[in-house]
Amino acid sequence: MKYRQIGSDPATSRTVSVLSLGAMLFGTRTDEETAYAILDRYTEAGGTFVDTANTYAYWLDDSQGGASEEVLGRWRRSRGIGDEITIATKLGARPLAPGTGWIENGDGLSARNIRIASEQSRERLGMDRLPLLYAHVRDRATPLAETVEGFAAVVADGTVGLLGVSNHWAWQVERSRAIAAAAGLPGYEVLQYSHSYLRRRTDRPDATHQEGPVGVVGGDLLTYLREEPRLAMVAYTPLLGGAYTQENRPFGEDFDHAGTPVRLAVLDEVAKETGATRNQVVLAWLIGGEIPVIPLVGASSVAQLDESLAAVDLELSEEQRARLDGAH
Repeated sequence: MKYRQIGSDPATSRTVSVLSLGAMLFGTRTDEETAYAILDRYTEAGGTFVDTANTYAYWLDDSQGGASEEVLGRWRRSRGIGDEITIATKLGARPLAPGTGWIENGDGLSARNIRIASEQSRERLGMDRLPLLYAHVRDRATPLAETVEGFAAVVADGTVGLLGVSNHWAWQVERSRAIAAAAGLPGYEVLQYSHSYLRRRTDRPDATHQEGPVGVVGGDLLTYLREEPRLAMVAYTPLLGGAYTQENRPFGEDFDHAGTPVRLAVLDEVAKETGATRNQVVLAWLIGGEIPVIPLVGASSVAQLDESLAAVDLELSEEQRARLDGAH
């Protein structure tokens, strides 16, 4: 396994594996026994960065979420897991009642909810302190300053370490960080967005807000990361739900443009040259890029996880990376 540091403050920074494990479906679609086997294999291989959220996975069991955090909590206790594993969770998109969704009925990013939701996550996970806590989605009803102050308060009381943000516009991230800096408060240091090798169309509206793909890495966010190298990027759905390798899982309309077959052709060339799978090349491309990215991978079996773990040791040559980067 390889590792990198996230966060700049010695009091809250963490050294984590360059491959993160997503626990979104643990306790719902992935039964507890299988989840334990995947987690055991991941940590055996040196993995130290597990991702969840207080919403997971409410849409599968008609709940408000929490099943994933609960499974992780039981696994931690059964294995004697302590602070050596960084478990990141998210808040702000938990439905306020079962049978509803976060878009029409989410709990949001008010200071009050940040305190309540983070405490509930700590209880489910069995942790005194959350190593990394994300703002899961945008909250239009709460001023950015209140959210910044709410997150700073839980850091100040020692129940949260690093702060992260997901699915926000780049300007919202920068403005929130500027508010925090001006007040001498901790700000977001880890960004979690959808990112993969194939490029999404930017002319399609976002399904939730009709404003474009807010949760997807684009040129503005990449430029921001180049200007702020202390920020860490975590990429969710890097393997596009299995679409790279499974014919029964098409890429969909977001990737229906002329650049997709060109990039896939180069991806196949490099996979053949390295003896790796498409998935492994994509993960290696993310991990070793100019802007280093921590891919966040899900797994429904140990074998599936093993394929992703093997990508950590895949070294792409400069020439291969240049070809991958330059395909349009």
